Amino acid sequence: MVRPALGVLVLAVALGLAGCAWDGPMSTVAPRSDVARAIHGVYAIITWATVGIALVVFVGLGWVLWRYRARPGVGPVSQTRGHSLLEIAWTVAPALVLLVIAIPTIQVIFRTQGAAMPPNALEVTVRGWQWWWEFRYPALDVVTANELHLPRGRAVVLNLEGPDVIHSFWVPQLGGKRDVIPGRLNRITLVPEQSGEYWGQCAEFCGTSHANMGLRVVVEEPEAFERWVAAQRTPPAEPSGLAAEGQALYARSACVGCHAIRGVSAGVIGPDLTHFASRDLFGAGMWPVTEERVIAWLKDPPRLKPGAKMPNLNLTDAEARALTAYLLSLE
Repeated sequence: MVRPALGVLVLAVALGLAGCAWDGPMSTVAPRSDVARAIHGVYAIITWATVGIALVVFVGLGWVLWRYRARPGVGPVSQTRGHSLLEIAWTVAPALVLLVIAIPTIQVIFRTQGAAMPPNALEVTVRGWQWWWEFRYPALDVVTANELHLPRGRAVVLNLEGPDVIHSFWVPQLGGKRDVIPGRLNRITLVPEQSGEYWGQCAEFCGTSHANMGLRVVVEEPEAFERWVAAQRTPPAEPSGLAAEGQALYARSACVGCHAIRGVSAGVIGPDLTHFASRDLFGAGMWPVTEERVIAWLKDPPRLKPGAKMPNLNLTDAEARALTAYLLSLE
């Protein structure tokens, strides 16, 4: 019986470890910003304090179990009632542990809640909608959706607004997790320290497609960020062929009431589509921007994303292909 049980235990441990990743896309222990490093430092202090407490407890418990184990010919040990030194020790020791944890925790809280604006900070207005993210760069005249671009090494201030229900902005590797509440302005200030792509997720249940409300943060070198800004500020090229047919269909359909495309429409209910094809993903990170996926989405949005505010417009196959061609021309 011992060997099968041991084999099952080894298999369970192996499977458990196989599911662990230290530096996964949603890892909280791989900081990539100053705020994330500060929060990670607090985690580390709490972890090591917990490990130390566990060692003291288990070593003490093991010694007691061994020292006072039942042995043939040995009667019960004498009982001791009250021990001033031990009582002082187990009162003072936890207080010291809490003090060691409290000081850096309070420092990080004051740092992350500070209202001061860093010099030369890039301000981004983050708006959480059911179920997608809107990013506005007021000083740059840029609006995008679900894909946040930030320059490495520059302070960034994310002003969080909630136009409909409560959401929560969370990008684990950048250290931000803050509620997005209607009628209240919350803020995250951070400095991205390493270029790369970082995944985020709404962390507050907000309705049917809460689990489908992801986002992607692209941290790039300052020169690459400036090129991205310049591309986003450039009006999309005039479409031709099937894409032109799609533009005409877009202009006379309900699309114009919800979506904005610079020079064509100014809707504010749905994502800004001015440079839709410049993004790698759409649907709040759900699908790659490909012809097949976009056509499937246009044909029946609520089927692919439960609760989606975009209705089924009952497009024909030809209309869906034309609209897709137009959207894919918006680079």
